[in-house]
Amino acid sequence: MLEDKSPARTSLSQLGEFGLIDHLTNQFEITQSSTLKGIGDDAAVLDFGDKKAVISTDLLIEGVHFDLAYMPLKHLGYKAVVVNVSDICAMNAKPTQITVSVAVSNRFPLEALEELFAGINLAAKAYKVDVIGGDTTSSQKGLILSITSIGEASTEELVYRNGAKVNDLLVVSGDLGAAYMGLQVLEREKQVFQVNPNSQPDLEAYSYLIERQLKPEARTDVRTLLHALEIKPTSMIDISDGLSSEILHLCKQSEVGCNLYEDKLPLDPQLISVCEEFQLDSTTVAINGGEDYELLFTVGMDDFDKLKGNPNFTIIGHMVEAAEGMHLITRANTKIALKARGWNALAEELD
Repeated sequence: MLEDKSPARTSLSQLGEFGLIDHLTNQFEITQSSTLKGIGDDAAVLDFGDKKAVISTDLLIEGVHFDLAYMPLKHLGYKAVVVNVSDICAMNAKPTQITVSVAVSNRFPLEALEELFAGINLAAKAYKVDVIGGDTTSSQKGLILSITSIGEASTEELVYRNGAKVNDLLVVSGDLGAAYMGLQVLEREKQVFQVNPNSQPDLEAYSYLIERQLKPEARTDVRTLLHALEIKPTSMIDISDGLSSEILHLCKQSEVGCNLYEDKLPLDPQLISVCEEFQLDSTTVAINGGEDYELLFTVGMDDFDKLKGNPNFTIIGHMVEAAEGMHLITRANTKIALKARGWNALAEELD
């Protein structure tokens, strides 16, 4: 008789809600001095003293924000933390705590949630944030994951979206568009697999793009880098919905316009080659693709010498009078109005 080698499956009903919470959260350690009380009471208690608390939350829904056909649960847990930590970084603040809430259907055994929480724990350790609470409940179908992130900063450190001034330089960390193209590769391979489940994809040529989609990293280093350069941004936002969308947010909040230069966009060589393979325009992808989780910020013109040549940052444009509007200046020196197409609209356009 053949031995059953299928992985163990433990029904969540065996543990009950509080047993499940205990089982999934007993691995979390408290490392922040500001965490007075974490998991186990009606609410967490944080002591920031003279610091300002910064709080943000995001919701990830199966079939909308992720596809478990190619998103491993451990990666999903890690990415969910990154998405929220990035929002704290965009305030020029230090992330310190998160809460985790999960709604799950009965198609998920305990082992699946263990994988999800292993990813959350890995990210919590990597970013030195404490997991201090959350909630679990049932879902009619699919997986819903919500994380709230908390951070701290002094009043002097905080940067908002509304501080950009005319003639400020527009700067971005890292490179753009790779996460979107990573998604295109994964979607293509999913379709191939559905036609031929025995096919084994060779994804080595797309490794960077896929990593940017499945395992992005929050730019917690930017705060330290800017401090070392003695630069405080005048405005800042993270790139979750696409560069053009985020520029429009900064311009609207700061009541300015912007000139973005096509030839200054930082593009990874792998992105350029895969865009050619998919017959997509790399500028369109870089401007409208989302989920890069890089930081977009403005600095005064006086900071140009401090930034120029720095490998961590690229100056991609400058702010202008609001009446001039928001434009992409192409390599041919023509002006194209920037529109907030964002992730979903781009997918519809390219499909």
